[in-house]
Amino acid sequence: MTAAQECGNEVGRPAGPLRHGAGIIVIDKPRGPSSHQVAAWVGKMLGCPVGHAGTLDPQVSGILLVMLGNAVRLAPLLLKHDKEYVCLMRLHKEVDRQRIDAMATEFSGRLYQRPPRRSAVKRLLRIRTIKKLEILDVQDRLVLFKVECDAGTYIRSLCHHMGLALGTGAHMQELRRTRSGAFDERCMHTLYALQDACCAAAAGDRAALDAMIVSVDAAVPDLPAVTVRDTAIDALCHGAALAGIGVIGCDEFRKDQAIAVLSQKREFVGLGKTLAPSTAWKPGMPGLLVAMTTIFMAPGTYPRCWKKHSRPEPAGPAPAKG
Repeated sequence: MTAAQECGNEVGRPAGPLRHGAGIIVIDKPRGPSSHQVAAWVGKMLGCPVGHAGTLDPQVSGILLVMLGNAVRLAPLLLKHDKEYVCLMRLHKEVDRQRIDAMATEFSGRLYQRPPRRSAVKRLLRIRTIKKLEILDVQDRLVLFKVECDAGTYIRSLCHHMGLALGTGAHMQELRRTRSGAFDERCMHTLYALQDACCAAAAGDRAALDAMIVSVDAAVPDLPAVTVRDTAIDALCHGAALAGIGVIGCDEFRKDQAIAVLSQKREFVGLGKTLAPSTAWKPGMPGLLVAMTTIFMAPGTYPRCWKKHSRPEPAGPAPAKG
């Protein structure tokens, strides 16, 4: 009997939900299934709603971020993550290594790209930045390289264009995503490992499964943060904007910038958009500082300490009269 059969009557499906609340699992997607299929299998194992960010073609392997519960609200941010890939490209004629290395240098920086015909998006011309392109090995017509690039970069198109630049033609033979934002291969878990962890959790041992699930704040490590008083949190969870008097401390930020809102215990409350720059605010100053855009903490987690009142003005210096 397989592990999947031991932990449920239907393969991969637990007797009850194994996960409540938001979180992220970094899956090592295998070649073959689509990203949607892999995410659906994860949801079936855990018994919770899921979504995924950064679609990989069926024949591409590597990092796939699967969002659990209301972590799907992070999708717009996760989709913007820089990516890293390792690609095996096949040239249509042999080329000496020196020319290939020189070509890699030429293809670093801003490039024009049009999505390939087999893509699921409109084939509109776009600009993407190749931050680093490193040739790892060359054997006959096979070229192994690593590329760090913007989200939405098509490596298949990159191989085609490099082949044109070399005058030989080329195509992508294999591709693996090795990093998405702050998540790299050290964070990944195979579907088999997840299935084993789910079986152990169903039997009462949740240690392995809990260790696989990443908190939602780990997906936004580069965002500036504000730390708020406990008395302000429940109002934020009900959709209120954050006033300056509810803030204990903050990083530097500009107006109209995405920001992470944390409790005094460093719990992730949600995401917001700044209504004023940090330079216009001082501790204890009234006025609105952050408009909440995405809430992850459930209302009632902290006691209600607020009453309905008229809406204050945005934080910052008073307008000149005259």
